Amino acid sequence: MCAGCHRQIYESYRQTGMGRSFYRPAPSNTIEDYKNKNHYSSSLSDTHYAMIVRDGVYYQRRWQVGLNGIETNVEEMKVDYVLGSGDEARSYLHRTSRDTLIELPLGWYSERGGYWALSPGFDSKHPQTRRMVSYECLFCHTGYPQVSEKAMSQTIDPVFVGKLAEGIDCQRCHGPGGQHVHVIQGPNPSSDEFRRTIVNPAKLEPQRQMEVCMQCHLEPTSGHLPSIIRKFDRDPFSYIPGQPLEDFVRYFDYPEGKGYDDRFQIVSAAYRFRKSRCFLESKGTMTCLNCHDPHRVLPSGQEAVQFYASACRKCHEPVLAQKIAAGQHTASIDCISCHMPKRRTEDVVHVVITDHLIQRKPLNRNLLAELTELHIPESDDYHGEVLPYYPAQPAPTTENNLYRSVAQVLLQNNLVKGVEVLSRQIAQNPRLRPEFYTTLGDAWANTGEAKKAASAYEQALKLSGGSLIAFSGLARVQLQQGDATRARETLDRALHETPLEPNILYQYGLLEAQSGRREEALVWLQKALEINPDLPEGDFNLANLLIQSGRIQEAEPALIRSLVVDPYDAAAYDLSGQVMATKRDIAGALYNFQKAVHLRPGYPPYLYDHALALVQAGQYDEAKTQVQAAIQADPSYAEAHEVLGALYVREKQMELGINEYRQAIAVRPGMMRVQLNLGLLLYSRGDRTEAIEHLRIAASDSNPAISGPASHALQKLGVQ
Repeated sequence: MCAGCHRQIYESYRQTGMGRSFYRPAPSNTIEDYKNKNHYSSSLSDTHYAMIVRDGVYYQRRWQVGLNGIETNVEEMKVDYVLGSGDEARSYLHRTSRDTLIELPLGWYSERGGYWALSPGFDSKHPQTRRMVSYECLFCHTGYPQVSEKAMSQTIDPVFVGKLAEGIDCQRCHGPGGQHVHVIQGPNPSSDEFRRTIVNPAKLEPQRQMEVCMQCHLEPTSGHLPSIIRKFDRDPFSYIPGQPLEDFVRYFDYPEGKGYDDRFQIVSAAYRFRKSRCFLESKGTMTCLNCHDPHRVLPSGQEAVQFYASACRKCHEPVLAQKIAAGQHTASIDCISCHMPKRRTEDVVHVVITDHLIQRKPLNRNLLAELTELHIPESDDYHGEVLPYYPAQPAPTTENNLYRSVAQVLLQNNLVKGVEVLSRQIAQNPRLRPEFYTTLGDAWANTGEAKKAASAYEQALKLSGGSLIAFSGLARVQLQQGDATRARETLDRALHETPLEPNILYQYGLLEAQSGRREEALVWLQKALEINPDLPEGDFNLANLLIQSGRIQEAEPALIRSLVVDPYDAAAYDLSGQVMATKRDIAGALYNFQKAVHLRPGYPPYLYDHALALVQAGQYDEAKTQVQAAIQADPSYAEAHEVLGALYVREKQMELGINEYRQAIAVRPGMMRVQLNLGLLLYSRGDRTEAIEHLRIAASDSNPAISGPASHALQKLGVQ
């Protein structure tokens, strides 16, 4: 529609990175190599990937090498959308049958002529395989998608219905254009009238002009901090250029001096630019448009050197000429290379972009050096106060104070102090949006205050009439309080509102399982997985319930599917090992137990299960190593002491075996098999008094396989 009057701008803009930010893959927009160098292997996760084109359809394939070198956990997902122009990088999205979007692990980077590597967050030992694309993510890569308020309120996951716009369109910067087109197409349109119906960022005051860019190009940090909080009364795509950005979203940051001051990240352009002395001394009059024409492709090579130098010289020419004449500054016109150099980003380690912090002196280090993606444990991440960034000093209004408190608890950076403050603020202003109460409920739940969390969720439901997030949170904390009846009632209310929400159906299934109602639980889990086969741990929990019900054959397909969905789930490998051991497939059992131990080192139950399989395989020395590791990790692991005791006895190390048996029953006296074996060992050693003590306990057992031998031994000892 815009191209009809603005053809030249249309033709130039569609070549920009923004114009090519989101699209369906096709030969015309493919710059990646899908045929030759189309494989990638990750040593961290022991996973292989390939990009494939088959019959004109694009796929990303993921697999591992399993037992005997056979491919296992193979999954192919269709690439429905490409996210990113390819100027720096591209990511790939799969659209599910539920109209949710999943980001696929393998990405493409333009550096060094282009290569495949994992997208941020996926290069780890346990990468996500079902990373949902949020509304906020798509906000900055497309035009306005079709997302109804009803869809957002009736699902927990982000759902995108209808056709998605390919690329950022004119309305992202110029606002809704329908009325503008209507006026122009009407009779006798006046220039004043049709100009009033569209936003021209060049005519906005500098702050509002800058905010048009900042809506997408400002992210204080991509780290574990709630740096961007959309206001609860705004839907994800409701920002209109020219509006005050703070009416739509609030920005937060780390305090200075906490080790995060010089971070350089992928969406840091506006954040770094706003720290520049040039920007600060301009008193806000300097904006992105001083150097960038959003309708045109960025200049490159020598053209870029001259273009940006001319922008700098508009302000610096008089002083610069004097310094050049005095020999205090090079005569080179290349301002950018020294004062805004290219630099490797810390959060997307395969991308090199321009640092928009205009610095007087160049940094004296290699800014392009290779970086390794960091995976900071939650315990080592930042915990402390979260500060407002934009607006930097908001007025001390009730609303501003509330959002500042929300920022403290949202990702638990300042949870303990923040939840108390937020609770007091909400108590003083009870008629708030329900999202404040769900946030408070989550915060209380994260501090272990289930009763307070339940009260907050109940209030959210009163105000919203049916928030799925509040229903889910309330049922969860009610179950933590041991009130399964009320949790069931809460989930019934949720299902009355949205009968086909898979997350609620799944939660209902887990509730029934914890209540010991396995058959009912199976019905709910199967129904949830029919609607959403990608539920985290869904197939694993289904398989576990089937095995507990003795339906091992039915469980096996669910276990296979579980490891296809998440091939890094140690619990699923351990359960698969147990199934293999039951079927006497010792090689398969050992493979799965080894995977479980590898994925979760030092976890006693997996070490123990592995030891049992090694005993079955006759690998006694390795079994002893595994069970000793289990005991080292958990000295109170009674079953591990029993197995180690039996292994010592097998080696004729009777004293060591007796000691392990004693430790086992010290932890759990009711282990009748251990009581029997300890009694028999003591009897064989001639320790009559202690032998009789343990044999009498074993003789009282209801299992004749234990009570029989114990009674027989007591008879030999002449004891009734």
